[in-house]
Amino acid sequence: MIVMKFGGTSVAGKEAISRTIDIIGSKVDKQPVVVVSAMSGVTDLLYKIADTAARKDHKSAMALLSELRERHVVTVDELLEGNAGYMLPAISGVNEICDELEQFVIAVCALGELSDRSRAFIVSNGELLSSTIISYALNAKGISTEWLDARKMIITAGDLMKGEPQSERICELVPEVVGAAMKSHKAVITQGFIASDVEGMPSVLGRGGSDYTASLIGMAMNVEAIEIWTDVDGVLTADPRVVKGARKLDTISFEEAAEMAHFGAKVLHPLTIEPAVRENIPIYVLNSMNPAGSGTLIIETATAEDSVKSVSFKENIQVINIFTTKMIDASGFLSKVFDIFSRNNVSVDLISTTEANISVTCDQHPKNIEKVVKELSEFADVEMDGDKSQISVIGKNLVNIEGLMQKMLEALRGKKLYMISQGASYINISVVVDRAVLIESVNSIHHSLFE
Repeated sequence: MIVMKFGGTSVAGKEAISRTIDIIGSKVDKQPVVVVSAMSGVTDLLYKIADTAARKDHKSAMALLSELRERHVVTVDELLEGNAGYMLPAISGVNEICDELEQFVIAVCALGELSDRSRAFIVSNGELLSSTIISYALNAKGISTEWLDARKMIITAGDLMKGEPQSERICELVPEVVGAAMKSHKAVITQGFIASDVEGMPSVLGRGGSDYTASLIGMAMNVEAIEIWTDVDGVLTADPRVVKGARKLDTISFEEAAEMAHFGAKVLHPLTIEPAVRENIPIYVLNSMNPAGSGTLIIETATAEDSVKSVSFKENIQVINIFTTKMIDASGFLSKVFDIFSRNNVSVDLISTTEANISVTCDQHPKNIEKVVKELSEFADVEMDGDKSQISVIGKNLVNIEGLMQKMLEALRGKKLYMISQGASYINISVVVDRAVLIESVNSIHHSLFE
C-alpha cells in the first residue's frame, strides 16, 4: 500500500485532474490511498468568504460563493462531459456541499461573528469539493474508488485552525476505516488539511497541512511509501522562482528535508516528516506535470551523503534583542526568557547568546508578540529589529565541508549580517540579512556553493 498526495496545482482543473487520474491509475496495484488538496486558489477564496461574512457583507459573500460553486460545476462538466451517469451525481454532490456552506455563511453574516470553529468549517469545504469531484472521475475511468471523510480519521486537539494530531487515536481509526474500504475497492480518496477535534467539531491542520495528513495516514497504515505530487520535479537546491540555476536533488535525508521545510522551502509542509520518520517510510517528491521524472527520494539519515543540499530562506522575519546585566552568572535566566515565548505561543527560529544579551528571530508579526515584549521588558531592555530575512544553508554534517563558511561570507561581502547561527547537529548554517538584499544574497550564496 502507498499514500499519494496531490497538491492544489495537481487538481487545478480538467487537464490537471486528468493527469492525476492517469497517475493514480498507474499505481492501482499498490492499493493507493489518495489525499487531495483543494483546487488551486480555492482555500484562499474560502478564507476570503469567511472574512467577508464576518463583516456582515452578505452581498459580497454570496458573490464569492457563486464563484466557488461555478468553478467546481464547470470542472465537473469538462471532466465528465458525455458521461451523465457520473456527471449528474458529481454535480449534485458539489451543489449539496455548496448549499450547506451557503446556509452556514448566511448565519455568520447575520451574526457578524466568526469563531475559529466557524472558520475551520468554512475553509474545510475546498478539500470536500475537490475529493468529491475526483472520486467520481476515478470511478468513471474504471478505477473503483471509495470516498472517505478525513474528519472521521484525523483527530486533533488544541487550536482548531492549527490542530495538534492525536497520533494514538489516528493510528486506531485509519486502519479501521481505510482497511474496510480497500476490501472492495482498488483505491480510496480522502482530504488533506481537514480534521475533527476530540469533540467531533471541524478543525484543520494549518496551511499546507495536506502533506501532514498524507504522512499521518502513511504512519497509521505503515505503508510502503508516501508520494507527494506537486508542480516541481522534486526538492531543489533553492526556490526556482528566486534562483534560476536551482537543481533537483536525487536523495536527501529526513533531517535535511525537515530543516528545509522549517527554514522556508515550500515543497513540503514542515511537519510532514515526523510521522514518516517514526515508521521509517520513504517519501518521494514528484511532479504531476512530469510523471516520468524520478523526483526526489527522502530517506533515513544514515544512507545520505555528507554535502550541502540547499539554500532556503524566510523572507519576512524580525530580530528581537534582549539585554540585561541580570543575566550574568544567573542560573535559570534562559529558561525564564523562553518560558515567556512558550506561554504566548510565539515560535523562535534562531538563537544567539552572550553573557548579557540574547538575540532571537521570529516571524515579523506573530500573534501575542506585544505580550512577549511587555513581559520581557519587566526585567530587560528589549529591541525589535524588523524587515529582515533569514537565509539557511542546509545539508548533512556541514562541519565537514571544508571552506563552507568562507564561501558563504564571501558571497555576502558588503551585506550587513545581523545574526549567524550554526545548528548543533551541523544540519544548517543560518544568517540574517536585510530583507531588501534577500534575493541578491540567496543567489550569491547558491552560485558560490552549487555553480
